[in-house]
Amino acid sequence: MEIQEETINGITVLTLDGEVDSSTALSLQEAVEAYINPHCRILMNLAGVGYMSSAGLRVMLVTYRDVIAQEGRIVLLHLSEEIRYVMEATGFLSHFTLADSFDEGIALLENGHGSAH
Repeated sequence: MEIQEETINGITVLTLDGEVDSSTALSLQEAVEAYINPHCRILMNLAGVGYMSSAGLRVMLVTYRDVIAQEGRIVLLHLSEEIRYVMEATGFLSHFTLADSFDEGIALLENGHGSAH
């Protein structure tokens, strides 16, 4: 699992590449936690993630909860159909705002949108 980070207009863009499974989930969670701070805005690009196990889904839920606890916002970008289906079937998808393009994800976060419950 590789994570690339860049900041655009105060928005943290995290681009993930690789599988999110029991062998990578903990390191992913620890890496993402470094970017969660008060009022953070995170665009998580999952275009390079072809597989996500239940351990990966747990990381996504923990990330969501941590972002919300910090009054932040998160948008997921480029979910594969398989991951989208699993997240929808488990009810996780209802927590997240999704974007189909990079520009849409940035615009959602710039305009105060993104998952925040």
